[in-house]
Amino acid sequence: MEKTQDAKIIDLAIRLLFLGLFLYSALVMVAPLASVVIWAAILCVALYPAFDWLQSKLGGRKGLASTLLVLVGLGLTLGPVATAVSGAAELGSEFSEQAASGQLKIPPAPEGLKDLPVVGGKLADVWSLFERNLDAAMAKYGPQILDVTKTLFSKVLGIGIGLLALALSVIIMGALFGPGPQVVQGLQRFANRIFAPRGGEFVTLAGATIRNVTKGVIGVAAIQAFVIWVLLTVFGIGSAATLAFICLILSIIQIGPGLVLLPLIIYAWSSMSGGSALIFTVLAIPAMIMDSFLRPVFISKGLETPMLVILIGVLGGMMAYGLVGVFMGPVLFAVFYELFKVWIEAPAPEGAEEGVTE
Repeated sequence: MEKTQDAKIIDLAIRLLFLGLFLYSALVMVAPLASVVIWAAILCVALYPAFDWLQSKLGGRKGLASTLLVLVGLGLTLGPVATAVSGAAELGSEFSEQAASGQLKIPPAPEGLKDLPVVGGKLADVWSLFERNLDAAMAKYGPQILDVTKTLFSKVLGIGIGLLALALSVIIMGALFGPGPQVVQGLQRFANRIFAPRGGEFVTLAGATIRNVTKGVIGVAAIQAFVIWVLLTVFGIGSAATLAFICLILSIIQIGPGLVLLPLIIYAWSSMSGGSALIFTVLAIPAMIMDSFLRPVFISKGLETPMLVILIGVLGGMMAYGLVGVFMGPVLFAVFYELFKVWIEAPAPEGAEEGVTE
């Protein structure tokens, strides 16, 4: 009898060992794609109302509707990468040709640059050195320029790789649209087994939170970037589209467009007339801070979860998980908040209230 029992235990241990090995191997293979799949799920939840509306307009053809959304998403993600690569190649080719022919020249410093407080004089001297003697300036400041260029290149490369990964997420998103309702029902049943009887409500809350955060983060960032593009175009500032796109990225990652607009305000006061610079500044400051007023309105609309909970989730999620944490953070924190409410509002065990009153 003991030998039979020992054999069963050994058999169970071997089965668990092989099951653990299979699970570990599966996790190792899936881990590199985890962020891509999470982004695909977030995009699917955020854009499902648009997919539902589009497929109803196309006579219920879900495949065509998902294909159109995937094509639009690929255009939005791969378009900036292609434009940046093309622009960098063209700029590099032009720079090389001018350097080889000896025609590479630095334009004169903008008027009023030396009048800027604190840094104006130093910037004007450096600019003048580059204008008069480019070789001497490169010999003096070449290592610093190289270090800054390497840092900027690594950042731009990281953004490009992120956009390519996002493009892959868009393709997976298209495959999730069709079975979306069945997936949601399965998640609700799973959540009910863990958080019964309100698990299904938490899944619905997660979906609503993702949609609102998408509107409040990406939607507001897009509006802000469009306003900035119009402002820069009206005042004739070059590379308005590129600068607006940088503002879009900075707004999405919760840094804000101040890193772009503040130098442009300084540039306006050094290169424009006093009246034009004043008007530009008066218009640029509201454009720079408009997300602070619009984001809470978009995020909190239709949600019972307090705005403070959502904002803490957005900021904390971004600090903990990066850009994807902007969406994961508020979902996790909102569900935690609801669970905490359920626990607080639950009836106290018998005798607990008596102990408190005594």
